[in-house]
Amino acid sequence: MSRSEIQQTCLKYQLDGKVPDADFLSRFQQIPAIIKHGNSFRCQRCHNQDPRCFPILNSDQQMVFCSECIMMGRLTNKDILYFLPDQSNRSLAVNQASKLTWQGTLSEQQAQASQEALKALAIPACPHLIHAVTGAGKTEMLFPVIDQVLQKNGKVAIASPRVDVCLELAPRIEAAFQKCQICLLYGSPESAYIPNDIMISTTHQLLRFKEAFDLLVVDEVDAFPYLNNRSLNYAVARAVKSTGKLLFLTATPDKVLEQAVKQKKITASVLPARFHGYPLVEPNFIWLGEWQLALKKRKKRSRLMSLLKYYMTLQGPKLIFMANIHYAKMLAEWLKEIAPLLKVEAVYASDPLRKDKVLKLRKEELDVLVTTTILERGVTFTNCQVLILGAEDPLFDKSSLVQMSGRVGRKATHPKGILIYGHCGITREMRKARNEIRQMNRMARQRGLLKEAEI
Repeated sequence: MSRSEIQQTCLKYQLDGKVPDADFLSRFQQIPAIIKHGNSFRCQRCHNQDPRCFPILNSDQQMVFCSECIMMGRLTNKDILYFLPDQSNRSLAVNQASKLTWQGTLSEQQAQASQEALKALAIPACPHLIHAVTGAGKTEMLFPVIDQVLQKNGKVAIASPRVDVCLELAPRIEAAFQKCQICLLYGSPESAYIPNDIMISTTHQLLRFKEAFDLLVVDEVDAFPYLNNRSLNYAVARAVKSTGKLLFLTATPDKVLEQAVKQKKITASVLPARFHGYPLVEPNFIWLGEWQLALKKRKKRSRLMSLLKYYMTLQGPKLIFMANIHYAKMLAEWLKEIAPLLKVEAVYASDPLRKDKVLKLRKEELDVLVTTTILERGVTFTNCQVLILGAEDPLFDKSSLVQMSGRVGRKATHPKGILIYGHCGITREMRKARNEIRQMNRMARQRGLLKEAEI
C-alpha cells in the first residue's frame, strides 16, 4: 500500500469514526503517548513536562492524561501514538514544471525579499524571518519560494496561530496554485486532513506532524497562542524535516526574534513599505475621559458619544476594537440605537457566528463590527476605518496596537483612512506603537519606497 493510499485509508477511518484494525496499524511506527520523565511524565505529542498538567484519570490503573493538548483529543499513558515516516525517497534536486498560476507582479521590495528567502532555502538549519509592515504583501512574496519547493517535489505547510488568518490565506493560496491539492486544517469538524501539496493550518494542528515538511512557514509568529508557548514551538520544530526550512513572517517581531537576528541565529529581510507605495496610516490620539462610565450610562453628552457620531458617518467598513467582550457587546447595542440605519454586530473568539459576521463585513452587508483582538491580524477590508476604544488597556501592547492599526489603508484603491486611539490616558505602549509606525515610514522614505507625492 502506497503512502497516499495509507493516508486515504486513514481519512476514511476518521470520517467513519472507526478504529483502524491491527493489520493496518502495523504499517506505522508506534511510540507511547506519555512516558515517565523523572518524577513526572512527558507527553510525546506536545512535549509537555509540567507535573501539574498530568491529572490522574484512574488511580487504580495509575492512569494520567495530558491536559496541555487535550483539545486535540485526550491522551493517556496507556495510549499509543502512530507515526507514518516519509519513505518515498523523493529527490529535492529534480526540477518539475512550475505549479504557480498567479499572474501578478511583485514590487521591487517584494521581489528583493522573495529572492532573499529563496537564497535562505539553501541553508536549512538557519530559519529566515520576513519582517514586513502590515499590508506589505507577505503572502505574494512567498509564492516563488513555495513554487521552488514544489518544483522539487517538496511538501509545504503554512501555519498561523490564528484561525482567521488561515481562513483568509486559504483562498489566496488556492488561487495562486490552482494545479495543487490544498488542505485547510484548523480543528473544525468541517476540516479534515487530506493528502496534499500545500497544507494551511493553525499551529495547534502541527502537533499531529513529525518531520513532514520541506518548507514550513509560520505566519504571525508573534501572535497568541504561539508566542511563548513551549508546546507549539516544539510542534513547529518537530514538523519540519531535518533538511527542511523554517520561514517566519510578522509585522511585529518580539524581542526574542529581534535578539536572534542580532546574534545571527536567524537571517532576516525587512520590508518597511506597503506594496502600493503609500505610507502606513499614523494614529490620532483622542482623549475620551471616563469613557466606560459614558458607555454604561449611554451618556449623550460625552466625548465618547461625539466621537461615535463622527465615526459612524465615515465611509466603508468600520472596525471598533475593544479589550473587553462585555463592553464590546454593550457598545454594539448602543450603536444600534445611535445609528438605527446602520448594521452593527459584535464579534469575539467564542462567537459561533464569527466567520459569518466577518464575511458579511467583507461583503458590505455589515457597516460596523465591534471586535476583540481576534481581528487584529490577517484580515483585509477595502476602505476600512479603525477605532481602538480603550487603547490604554493593558491588553493592548505595542504589537497588538500596530497590528490593529494595520487594518487601515491596506488596499491600493484606498491607501488612506481614519485611525483613532480613543483613550482615557496615553500609555507607554500607545507611544511605542505610534513610534514604530513612524519609524517604518521613515525607513521607507529613506529607501525611496514611497510615492513621491506622499514624501
